[in-house]
Amino acid sequence: MGRLAEITDLERTAMLLAWDQEVCMPRGAAADHGELRATIDRLTHERFVDERVGELLEAASPRDEIEADVVRTARREYDKARRVPGDLVAEITRAAANARAAWLEATEANAFAPFAPFLERNVELRRELSACFPEADHPYDPLLDDFEPGMRTADASAALERLRDGLVPMVAGVAPSDEASLDLQGDASLPEAGQRALVRTVLDALGADDDHWRLDEAAHPFSSGITATDIRITTRYHEHDLESLLSTLHEFGHGLYERQVDPALARTPLGHGASAAWHESQSRLWENMVGRSPGFWRWCMPHAQAALPGYFAERTWQEVQRSVNAVRRTLIRVSADEVTYGLHVIVRFELELALIEGELAVADLPAAWNDRMLAYLGVEVPDDRQGVLQDVHWSEGLFGYFPTYAIGNVIAGQLWTRICDELPDIEERFAAGDFAPLREWLGEHVHRHGRRLMPDELLQEVVGGPLDPGPYLAYLERKLQASAQLMA
Repeated sequence: MGRLAEITDLERTAMLLAWDQEVCMPRGAAADHGELRATIDRLTHERFVDERVGELLEAASPRDEIEADVVRTARREYDKARRVPGDLVAEITRAAANARAAWLEATEANAFAPFAPFLERNVELRRELSACFPEADHPYDPLLDDFEPGMRTADASAALERLRDGLVPMVAGVAPSDEASLDLQGDASLPEAGQRALVRTVLDALGADDDHWRLDEAAHPFSSGITATDIRITTRYHEHDLESLLSTLHEFGHGLYERQVDPALARTPLGHGASAAWHESQSRLWENMVGRSPGFWRWCMPHAQAALPGYFAERTWQEVQRSVNAVRRTLIRVSADEVTYGLHVIVRFELELALIEGELAVADLPAAWNDRMLAYLGVEVPDDRQGVLQDVHWSEGLFGYFPTYAIGNVIAGQLWTRICDELPDIEERFAAGDFAPLREWLGEHVHRHGRRLMPDELLQEVVGGPLDPGPYLAYLERKLQASAQLMA
């Protein structure tokens, strides 16, 4: 177990370097920083795939169920990692660091063409990685498996097609007049100091203590659970919207997952969330099921009025709650409302799938992006910055990651159905500023397991069934119906 603990330490060190790159690294250090990360990733890979690790795993005699789960999970990851050359791992990391720097410059220039060669290199390298698994049913399977162990492309496609087919008519059915009537944001100013104060108040109420949590700013909000006792989340502040509050709730969900993993799993392959989609289910649950709920805004409103009186003083909690639930056909994924968000993700999933399959050339990506945004969301994309360049993920080579965002929403819908059954007074708890029951329920039923269960096994354990978009679509339908009744 000592060798696995050291490997876990190296992985956590890589996470710390990634956090530094996003939060406080000087831009000019990107190339050198990329070499540092490439070295760490190469050493981690080489140390893990060493034949001695395989011998130790074969000879292991687990003393308890946790050790048995550690050996089983490590064996699966070892067998997969052994298929990928260390030089390819390092080159993937190096290319991602260079592509990210190019993406930043291309975004500032509002031009896709300078970024295209770097993206082509990332796609090429991911195809090389996929080729290490010739038995896969689909070339995307090994990439998806990195983020959603055990899931196949065919299963993800089937679930997201069903989600897409439910969301497109739902979004189309919202009249533009309804969007405008619920939009309280307009040109109102939300001073950064006030936003910071409100975010801090909310985090304190949720249970993010200063001894184990850190909040910073980043161009693209994210979270890093360096260890269960070192949770780092980020947000960003815009003068004319509440994104800082909702993104903080989102990242808190990620951080809480890492914070509440069973301490017995620390420094093992089991010591973090079950999968990317499971992680996303937690962030979307806190952002949407909590942060857009009537109970939350009944509690939050006095604090919002104190922190940002120029915006909130003359408003009611009902008005604000309706506003944060408004359906707005927007260009930007991270600012999207709860209903349209899934379609933003599905656009990206379908496009990266086509890139890996070779059905779509990188040069044709902007046009394909624009076509799908118009077809699914009814919006025309004016430029690359607000279109194909808006996300950092492809620059970092994270192919296989995007679908987990939408799958996470689906899981959140299934979880919320059970939570509401078992905690029928959850809205009143929120209204009283009491978030402990939800925090503790998630800790007991989801978080403590870490990666002891495969993602599909965890879903069966918690909700008693397989992945099903139905509860999430029904949840959204209920919210839209409630809003329509208030507007009548």
